[in-house]
Amino acid sequence: MAAVTHVTTLACVAQLLGEDLELLEAIVENDDNLTYGSIVSVQTGRDDYVTALTGDGIHELKGMLADARSSTENWIGFLDDFVSDPDVNARVKAKSPR
Repeated sequence: MAAVTHVTTLACVAQLLGEDLELLEAIVENDDNLTYGSIVSVQTGRDDYVTALTGDGIHELKGMLADARSSTENWIGFLDDFVSDPDVNARVKAKSPR
């Protein structure tokens, strides 16, 4: 396994992928959703942290989202499984093409 030499903040990943940041936060909230080591917490201050992904984590997340969007039924099920916040879930569903 190659050494990780850089990570990308989740906010930047959301921009790069054109995804809702809160959706991505909900997915990575459970670190079992991506391969171990793909999700990194970066300390930015004494008690401040941001979430970042490795390149492999970004690739895995893109694949996960593409698979979930293979059908409307899959997408709705994916959101119901991964997004526990009802407001975020409803907002992302409303943005989804039917």
